[in-house]
Amino acid sequence: MTGLDAVAAAAGLASAVAQLWWPVSGALTATVLAALSPAATPAASLGALQTAQRRRPPVAAAVAAAGVGAHLVQGLWRPNSGISLGWWLLLICAAYGALLGWGALARSRRALLDSLRERARRAEAEQGRRVAEARMAERRRLAREMHDVLAHRLSLVATHAGALEYRPDSSPEQLARAAGVVRAGVRQALEELRQVIGLLREDGDLTDGPGSPPAPPVLADLPRLVAEARDAGQEVRLRDETGEEPPPAVGRTGYRVVQEGLTNARKHAPGRPVEVLLRGAPGGDLEIGIRNPLPETSPAVGFPGDEPPGGGLGLVGLTERVRLAGGRLDHERAGGEFRLRARLPWPA
Repeated sequence: MTGLDAVAAAAGLASAVAQLWWPVSGALTATVLAALSPAATPAASLGALQTAQRRRPPVAAAVAAAGVGAHLVQGLWRPNSGISLGWWLLLICAAYGALLGWGALARSRRALLDSLRERARRAEAEQGRRVAEARMAERRRLAREMHDVLAHRLSLVATHAGALEYRPDSSPEQLARAAGVVRAGVRQALEELRQVIGLLREDGDLTDGPGSPPAPPVLADLPRLVAEARDAGQEVRLRDETGEEPPPAVGRTGYRVVQEGLTNARKHAPGRPVEVLLRGAPGGDLEIGIRNPLPETSPAVGFPGDEPPGGGLGLVGLTERVRLAGGRLDHERAGGEFRLRARLPWPA
């Protein structure tokens, strides 16, 4: 080995190390050295491979072409006695072609792995988002069911309990009757709470067998709902112009609309009459209208010492329930009245 070869070998080693950070510059430096000495050929070959793995194909092809030219110069300046120049050039071209293919394959494989990892990360994030949305939807459903079932029943209990507090001088028979109504209302609230829990369970343990909860109420159960409201002292006028029973899904939503309307009237306008109108037919809409006069002062009947609880959350949940059924819910204060209107699609 001549002194030039030793210097080229040392410089080639340095350029090979530099290729870890600057693949193109290191490869071109080794290529120039390879034109002067065969000792730099390994560094130039490694540079072509590094460039093919880490840079775009046009850049890698340019570096490979420079390497072929450098080795052509090397073959002309320092010919190899064991092989002709033509075969030498063919061998160099084949070697650089293989390096380009190997580097491109490694680059494509790395890009594919990066893409798969990114897709897996996005899929995991999307799955987490869907799980969070499902949990939030289930929480909203639970809150809506709990409110619809319990708010009406507990408002009746609160009304009778308020009467007991305000009329302690009532006869024992009246006190016993009011206490019985409170006890029955609490028992019915517990039964309806069990019904909600049974509906929300997925394994059906509470929905099968003789101990299963009753089916959710529909429009056919409105007379019982109105009777309970009248027993609590609420004046309710019900006018049903439907003529036939709508499908269970529509009937359940319609029942909840009337139930929430009566509960709101009892809490916010106690002692005021309530009018309920039902009309519609298959193939059209089930229309529900509830109206009651507004109170002159802030109500407190049934909720001694406090404003009626709720804060409008019942109407928010009811609006969502009606929207999920494909309908529309509107409410307004106009002409000294509070008006609640719902339209639900009634399949033919």
